[in-house]
Amino acid sequence: MSQSEKIILGIDPGTNIMGYGIISVTGSQIKLIALGIISLEKMDDHFLKLRTIFEKTTTLIDSYHPDEVAIEAPFFGKNVQSMLKLGRAQGVAMAAGLARSIPIFEYSPKKIKQSITGNGNASKEQVAAMLQTLLGYQETPQYLDATDGLAAALCHHFQGKAGISAGGSKKGSSWKAFVAANPGRVSK
Repeated sequence: MSQSEKIILGIDPGTNIMGYGIISVTGSQIKLIALGIISLEKMDDHFLKLRTIFEKTTTLIDSYHPDEVAIEAPFFGKNVQSMLKLGRAQGVAMAAGLARSIPIFEYSPKKIKQSITGNGNASKEQVAAMLQTLLGYQETPQYLDATDGLAAALCHHFQGKAGISAGGSKKGSSWKAFVAANPGRVSK
């Protein structure tokens, strides 16, 4: 009996640069499929950026047909406006996956770093170096946002679907599970 392939799209949301990485997993073999960024830096209009994130994420999904999407959760910072914009970017990327009926899994930055390097406080450079070692690719991307997206995908694989649901608990591992577990918190 042959083992089935699972494709995971990992996303590091951002309003200037959104990083992504795509891996395929067959049994214990993990293969890098794609790694890159979506540059939004030259756009001034925040709403145009959001539309572009949705469109580009949809294009990635339609091109690579991932089975699951793993996304880095926004972290709480001191600048509320930046966090709001980042949350919108994350939400739009999630909406693209949901529009294609793909399960979404969310992980904190600390959880992703811990999963990849063993240290939840690792630097972006340490995460990138460990990814090169684990996946055996040579070229270092220009932007570490790309490796952050890749790290989200690999973290999801390592977690075995034990992601954090929208409610912050580990009980439900997807939006679908969250909705099923919390019918009173979601309006239809």
